[in-house]
Amino acid sequence: MNWTDERVETLKKLWAEGLSASQIAAQLGGVSRNAVIGKVHRLKLSSRGRAASPRTRQKKAPQATTNAPSTARRPRNTRPVTATIGATALQAQFEEEPVARTYLRPVSDVVVPISRKLSLVQLTEVTCKWPNGDPLSEEFSFCGNEAGESGPYCNYHSRIAYQPVSERRRAR
Repeated sequence: MNWTDERVETLKKLWAEGLSASQIAAQLGGVSRNAVIGKVHRLKLSSRGRAASPRTRQKKAPQATTNAPSTARRPRNTRPVTATIGATALQAQFEEEPVARTYLRPVSDVVVPISRKLSLVQLTEVTCKWPNGDPLSEEFSFCGNEAGESGPYCNYHSRIAYQPVSERRRAR
């Protein structure tokens, strides 16, 4: 898409009228919103008019309260505006300290198997491939117990490696 002089003038006119980049892209046709924004940036068209000028709200000084009832009425199409000072969410005060909860898995039916301490070349399809120790040390070995057809680990190491989703979510 080439920016012709005519299209650039149309872009400038629509931008000055206060149209958004999406609206300008739709009117020009064959150009994306990002292309319009890029062209506006390259042309340095920073000042622009407003399509519909928003109401400017002026802050009023706080008035002293009187005991006399107010007889002045607000116009129907205006509403009171509440003002906050600062970040009030960060100023919240809590009376109780948060309690850290730890969830422990039940220890029933846990039997730690005695490792056969096999080396890498001694592993077969039916031996547990759970690593024991540091791979860079001389004492490094694998569990070597019978893994069966359920996976690469024995029953004990399978429980460690494959935890149910609910327990993992609870641990976070």
